[in-house]
Amino acid sequence: MAALDASQLLPRNHGVPLAWRNLIANRRRLIRSSAGIAFAALLMMVQLGFEQGFFDASLSAVRALDGDLFVSSAYKYRFGTRDPIAHGELDKVRAVAGIASAAPFYADWQDFFWTSPSDGKPYLVRVFAFDPNQPPVFSLTGIADAQGPLKNDDAVLVDRRARGFLGMDGTAKETDLNGQRVQIAGSFELGPDFMSDGTVVMSDRLYAKLLPGNRDAAGDLPIEAIVIKLAAGETLANVQKALRSALPDTLSIMTKAEIVEFERKFQAELSSAGPIFWLGTIVGFVVGMLIAYQIIYTDLSDQLPQYATLKAIGYKTGYLVRSVLSQAALSALSGYIPAWLLCIAVYRIIGAFALLPLHMTLQLTALTLGLTVAMCLLAALIAVRRVISTDPAEIF
Repeated sequence: MAALDASQLLPRNHGVPLAWRNLIANRRRLIRSSAGIAFAALLMMVQLGFEQGFFDASLSAVRALDGDLFVSSAYKYRFGTRDPIAHGELDKVRAVAGIASAAPFYADWQDFFWTSPSDGKPYLVRVFAFDPNQPPVFSLTGIADAQGPLKNDDAVLVDRRARGFLGMDGTAKETDLNGQRVQIAGSFELGPDFMSDGTVVMSDRLYAKLLPGNRDAAGDLPIEAIVIKLAAGETLANVQKALRSALPDTLSIMTKAEIVEFERKFQAELSSAGPIFWLGTIVGFVVGMLIAYQIIYTDLSDQLPQYATLKAIGYKTGYLVRSVLSQAALSALSGYIPAWLLCIAVYRIIGAFALLPLHMTLQLTALTLGLTVAMCLLAALIAVRRVISTDPAEIF
């Protein structure tokens, strides 16, 4: 009768149990290894969470615009910068069939200084303006239903989620903006981004009055964008095509999705923020792989007699490699789970202080879990050579 290969006696599902037994054989070592892997996983989660929060904050104002199509200068490299178009273009837009309303939108990021009611100091703020007699250009609660108060000559709305030092979340009813007294008629929730600490919304008439160096009345003021709503039954494609035929090439006509993607693309490809966060993620991955390698290599060194015995009684190298990789995957999970729970607390604490939208999403969970498992598996593939090259005769 032919001799049986010992590896043939092993049930196919015994790879994970062996890996599990090796993982929990030394509880103190398991805690140390989980802590090391959790540190690297947490570092990657924080970096990617900040990147996600950065994009969400940068796109919040664009996403809050209430329109179907948007006309702006074709020379804009991002939405959040001034590059106005002539007010006369508004009449050309309104003449196009299929448009229910076309409202002018004004914006400035560099010329308005808000005097904080809290400490009396001036701070640079972002300003949005529109004609309160036109349909609202924002869908934010507090702006869309505040058309009436904005008709007053000195009324403004403030962002109650602005950074605390601006004093917009208090009970103040008036302050100075560019040296002029303004009345705080209401508030809305938008939040700051990495460029602006807070936002003030006003009428086009007050904007024309307070804009430094401006000599135009509101009816002649250059427009940052034209916010268009379509008539019932019209399609985006048809109206967009008609606008392109009616307007010069110096103007761009974008849908809501296109203008959001336009801003996102700038932040991802042209600003320095995206590469910085990804560099931090790469550093976390490399550091984690080094930690995982040291952990796995130490474990294999301690368990080398066990693997040598398995090789001596006939277990194939493939089985031993699978056991090591399975143990590495389990190590990744043992570190990832506490890191994920801790990261939720970190997001809440940092988000509350920095006023950034930090959230643990399903996409972020899947990405960081994949990176953590890949980190440990790569480290295991490097360390497993110790097992492959083991000669049972040398061990015993």
